[in-house]
Amino acid sequence: MILYYKSISKRSTKVTNEYVAIVNPKTEYSKREKFANPDECYTPEYAINPLLPYLKKDWTIWDCAFGTGRLAEHFKKHGFNVVGADSLDFLDEDLECDFICTNPPYSKKDWFLSRAFKLAKPFAFLLPLTTLEGIKRGKIFREHGIQLIIPNRRINFEIPSGKKAAWFAVAWFCYGLSLPNDLMFVSLDKGNV
Repeated sequence: MILYYKSISKRSTKVTNEYVAIVNPKTEYSKREKFANPDECYTPEYAINPLLPYLKKDWTIWDCAFGTGRLAEHFKKHGFNVVGADSLDFLDEDLECDFICTNPPYSKKDWFLSRAFKLAKPFAFLLPLTTLEGIKRGKIFREHGIQLIIPNRRINFEIPSGKKAAWFAVAWFCYGLSLPNDLMFVSLDKGNV
C-alpha cells in the first residue's frame, strides 16, 4: 500500500505542493534509526551463549535464514557442524540436520514457526518477545508447546549501517530441546563486547 501526503518542511510548518510516496510509514519515518530492511538484524556472537549448554556437539545445525552467515560462523567457532546457504528457502526446502536455529526475518516469523513445527525437529528461533502475542501463534504454541530462554538484557543487533540497535527485547523460542523449565530467565554474558 502506498500512501501520499503533502510534504512539510522540517524548518517550518509550511506545506508544499510536492507529494512524497511512503511505502511503509513505520520504517521510513520512524523515530528509530532508518535502515533499508527492518528484517536485517545481524546476531552478535554473545546471543548464542544461553543456548550452548542445551546443544549436543555432534548435532548438525541448520541455519535456515542464513543471510550473511554470521550466526553459522558463531556456532562453528564453538565446534558445531552448521549447514545452510543464502540460496536455500527454508519455507520450501529441507536439509538433513539435527537442530534448526536462526534469527529469522521477523516479518516472516509466522511462516518460519509453522514450517519448523511441521518439520518436527528441535529448533530455536531468536524472536521478539511480542511473538507471544496473536491468535494464530497462540494456537500454534498451545498445540505444539514452546519453551523460552529470556535474556536479562536486550541484544545489540547490528544493522546494515554498522551501528548497533537494541530497541526491542527478544528471546530464544525453543522446541524439542528439553529445557529444564518452559520459561528460563538467564543472565546474558556479553563477554568482551
